[in-house]
Amino acid sequence: MRLGKLIAPVLLVASLGFAYSLSFVAEGGASAFALVIGVVFGFVMQKSRFCFFCHIRDYIEDKNPRGVLALILALAIGLIGYTIVTASWIRVPTPSNLPPIIHVGPVSEVLFIAGVIFGFGMVLSKSCIAAHWYHLSEGAIGSVFALVGVAFGFLLGFNCWNALYGLRIADSPLIWLNAYFGHSIALVVQLIVLGVIAALIWRFAVKTTGEAAKPVVGFKELYDRVFAQSWRYYIGGAIVGTLSFLIVIQTKPLGVTATIASWARAIGAYYDLIPARLNGLDGFAGCGSLPANFWLNSDATLLLGLVLGSFASSLGAGDFKPQKPTLKESALNFIGGVLLGFGAMIALGCTIGTLISGISAGALSGWVFAFGMILAIWIGLKLKLA
Repeated sequence: MRLGKLIAPVLLVASLGFAYSLSFVAEGGASAFALVIGVVFGFVMQKSRFCFFCHIRDYIEDKNPRGVLALILALAIGLIGYTIVTASWIRVPTPSNLPPIIHVGPVSEVLFIAGVIFGFGMVLSKSCIAAHWYHLSEGAIGSVFALVGVAFGFLLGFNCWNALYGLRIADSPLIWLNAYFGHSIALVVQLIVLGVIAALIWRFAVKTTGEAAKPVVGFKELYDRVFAQSWRYYIGGAIVGTLSFLIVIQTKPLGVTATIASWARAIGAYYDLIPARLNGLDGFAGCGSLPANFWLNSDATLLLGLVLGSFASSLGAGDFKPQKPTLKESALNFIGGVLLGFGAMIALGCTIGTLISGISAGALSGWVFAFGMILAIWIGLKLKLA
């Protein structure tokens, strides 16, 4: 653990140095910024145990509200930040004038079903795609099977896309709530909805008292508070919500599936495993589109930063402990990963891109995906599928 404490800050500094060097590459400014955001995102996720499935499971099974309230806090902060940013871009929003980069997806029963499929994938693999990346940095070998499954799920989704697009998605509306109600009213209404949900969660929760904060005295104690000790859930929620809108100032919205989606698509196209043409896919914001620069792009550097940041956090806390899964756990991780990948492909993103970035931006698609996902998690836990 002592070696990990030494390596952790060095790894963070090296990551920032790499980001600085990227800023001198042609069109590398956005990638450098995404790398920095990714490092902070990964560090915070691991340190505060930011995990959609874990937080929702804790509430459903134990009535522990802290994690879910942290998720709601992240959405509330993201909504406020996104509204400020998008209002500076488009003073008077209209349905025909959507900001080109925000994650506003087509709303239909297909999206809801994709959320359900994604939710069952979370139950089987015990995590979402983003959390699998930071679990990997802790030595969770089972997450490798899940992420491989995600790639296969994307290939399956690409093969189903044209049929679903022609059947329903092509005619589905892109509903940006700001365009229908205005920036202010859309913000207030969604904050009220989040407030009501938070109040209901708190009303039916079993109240728990956290440990008292320890005073910081000297460098060693400060280091331990940053690297060695876990952070409160609300700290993670607040920082993730802030990152969700800060990143759009310089580059694309927060999301972790675009890289694995584009790699799966490129490999699938090369080996003729997917249709040569994916109708309408590249017209939507979200995962699935092939970037102009396959390696040096903001999606890839964001994911790289997430892994580096979470690995530094894991080392500093002594959480890096390789864990060999059983055959059953490996199988469930892979099957769950396939469902995660398929659901994310059809929904054009996961809990980070479609849910956090979508809801924060005022996209109805984020709410629909969230409802389907939460319903599936509730059913899956009640049926004890994993």
